[in-house]
Amino acid sequence: MLDHVQEYREDGWTVFDRDPAIEAWARGCAVVAREMLDDPALAHWYRCDGTWFAGVNALPNDMQGAMPPQIPPLSGIAVDFARDTLGMGAFAWDKGQISVVFPDYPKHGAEDTEASFRYRLNRYAAHVDGLERTMPERRRKLSETHSFLLGLPLADADEDEGAFVVWRGSHEIMRAAFRDALDGIDPAEWFTVDVTDAYVEARRTCFETCEPVSIAPGLGSAYVMHPLALHGVAPWASSRREPRMVAYFRPDAFDGDPMRWLTA
Repeated sequence: MLDHVQEYREDGWTVFDRDPAIEAWARGCAVVAREMLDDPALAHWYRCDGTWFAGVNALPNDMQGAMPPQIPPLSGIAVDFARDTLGMGAFAWDKGQISVVFPDYPKHGAEDTEASFRYRLNRYAAHVDGLERTMPERRRKLSETHSFLLGLPLADADEDEGAFVVWRGSHEIMRAAFRDALDGIDPAEWFTVDVTDAYVEARRTCFETCEPVSIAPGLGSAYVMHPLALHGVAPWASSRREPRMVAYFRPDAFDGDPMRWLTA
């Protein structure tokens, strides 16, 4: 029997098989997602020359993850795992992201430099969530203390269709790097600290030592990823023309406490 706790702690994520509660939610959300793709007010979320709809915090869900009257609150084994097994307790769901990867992703978009496009193509735009490039010279600092990432596929897709990729064990490399970079600094000041060098070096170590694993479970399944795990999206390599649609949630059950984020 799969030990989800051990897998989460050692690998940095765990995948849950098809769950009726998750599937019902995902089927309803898929209808909303398709409507969002044609909404002119959301057209600014298209990236990579139209091959990716980023949709960050664009889902109109409430704090229970519901979209009344058709879509119920989020529930199921993966949700119970996050709340109870990981000890997150009661928390409010953030506004979900609707990420849609289209055939031929990635194309060179107007927002890309040559370097950023190569990084997206060759390294899958790998990143750790919650680090914003808002400091001078686009240096990085901590901006959000996500507790975990919940991924909910809204349709079936194969591993060669823009799969979600996580570097196995990368969360512990990142944790050690941030711990060293922030050592001796009051946690209340962590949101002002430039962590760029530590992050870039840790990311390089992950590329050299960690296995990149594609995660592409089907409709009704779910995956829960550690907030410090390095992850990205692989290029589209399939002849199939249906896009891959996933809803992502990144709630903050730590109430903005960066120490809990680092030690989770």
